[in-house]
Amino acid sequence: MRWWDIDAVLELERDLFPEDAWSRGMFWSELAHARGPEANRRYVVAEAGSRIVGYAGLVATGEQADVQTIAVSRELWGTGLGGQLLAELLRAATTFECAEVLLECRVDNVRAQKLYERFGFEPIGFRRGYYQPGNVDALVMRLTAPENSVQGTEING
Repeated sequence: MRWWDIDAVLELERDLFPEDAWSRGMFWSELAHARGPEANRRYVVAEAGSRIVGYAGLVATGEQADVQTIAVSRELWGTGLGGQLLAELLRAATTFECAEVLLECRVDNVRAQKLYERFGFEPIGFRRGYYQPGNVDALVMRLTAPENSVQGTEING
């Protein structure tokens, strides 16, 4: 993801997460930490032609990485694109030499939870009222040894 992708990413973000969409400033801040020798973030986009149809981001701190966001355009749900984006983040976690990857997922987003479980993530707890507004709980999931979860996967586009 680059700065010129932010407008298209925001459009998708607002469609998929209308109540708790990230702001332009949040994306700019994340991208500011994704380049250079001190980079500790990896943000990617997926394109269909010239249109952004998905994006994902990860932050690494020491031996731990956190999936910040994964989003796929509704018309591409069930196509495997979410898995490709997640695989790219796990490759980044491996490059950052992270031993584990954490994420939060809405408790009502069973589709995403199943994706994470296929990659080996396991539930480890809850964060009550994490998603605001709406006061929706987050399921916290963890994956150890991310390098073992991405063999044979690649992102296209």
